Amino acid sequence: MRKRLALAVVLIALRYVPESRNENTAATLDWPGALLASIGLGGLVYALIESATRPWSDPGLIAAILLGGSALVAFIAVEYYSRTPLLPLALFRSRSFSGVYLLTLFLYGALSGLLFFLPLNLIQVQGYSATSAGAAMLPFILLMFLLSRWSGGLVDRYGARQPLVIGPTIVAIGFVLFALPGIGGSYWTTYFPAVALLGLGMAISVAPLTTTVMNSVSKEHAGTVSGINNAVSRLAGLLAIAVLGVIMLSGFNRNLTSRLKGLDLEPAIRMEVDNQREKLAAIDIPRNMEPDQRANVRHSIDESFLAGFRLVMLSAAGLALLGAATAWLSVKGKQNRGGIGNRFADSRDAS
Repeated sequence: MRKRLALAVVLIALRYVPESRNENTAATLDWPGALLASIGLGGLVYALIESATRPWSDPGLIAAILLGGSALVAFIAVEYYSRTPLLPLALFRSRSFSGVYLLTLFLYGALSGLLFFLPLNLIQVQGYSATSAGAAMLPFILLMFLLSRWSGGLVDRYGARQPLVIGPTIVAIGFVLFALPGIGGSYWTTYFPAVALLGLGMAISVAPLTTTVMNSVSKEHAGTVSGINNAVSRLAGLLAIAVLGVIMLSGFNRNLTSRLKGLDLEPAIRMEVDNQREKLAAIDIPRNMEPDQRANVRHSIDESFLAGFRLVMLSAAGLALLGAATAWLSVKGKQNRGGIGNRFADSRDAS
């Protein structure tokens, strides 16, 4: 039943929604492009994830990188010559258009890293329940909801550049605040300020970003641009979790190794802990230990997780600042001719 309903929605869209089709082109699917993009991204993401437990000299990782890289190069070539490309490269001739999607990649990548690692921090280290950890992000959601109408008008009032620079900058400050708390403390004095600032920054950014993207091309390309926008945000999350996961594990391992050296652990117990490092803060501590020693090992694990988490948050802040810099360098400010002052992706704006 669900499949039939979904098919009906697609058919209605293709038949009645002008933005879903281009009257001047045949409605064909770019199967080669889709296949190459999947293989390329899959190979690179696989290599990034597996690099946490395998050396970069591993033949499997090398093969995955070569396969992924070759597939992406082939994908670009196929899209260049295709009559109905999955990713129309001509749209990216505009510096402003490309800049907005690069901003999307940076901003949503940073946010994805937070949403992946923050619940682990709150539940495994801070001792929150699953419900409390989920509720910790409610201020973020409420701010996005309450401010969306206001932020949607920022493009008309100020142009796209100002909100797309100010918003990610505020987001970056929010990520820095996430890196400050230690173990324990009240939510309202530790993570709430960071969540609130993150929500404010994203509220300033998201609506102008979406408005700018959707008004950047002619009507027949609106569906394509919407699809690219969604794909870039999902790709950002995919790559960010893989890359930030490597950063997280690296910081965790380095800190844990240093801390365990200061503890008088038996070799068998030390090996049992070392064999679980990929679990991060979820490491099972051996039961055949004195209570004080168990407490010291648990404290070392928790502090090591926080060390890695801080690296991830500072990396996310750097990504947000890169997004702000990209918007400053590539997106036009408000123009004097009224209306959407930033319809920038017209081919005449290409650089």
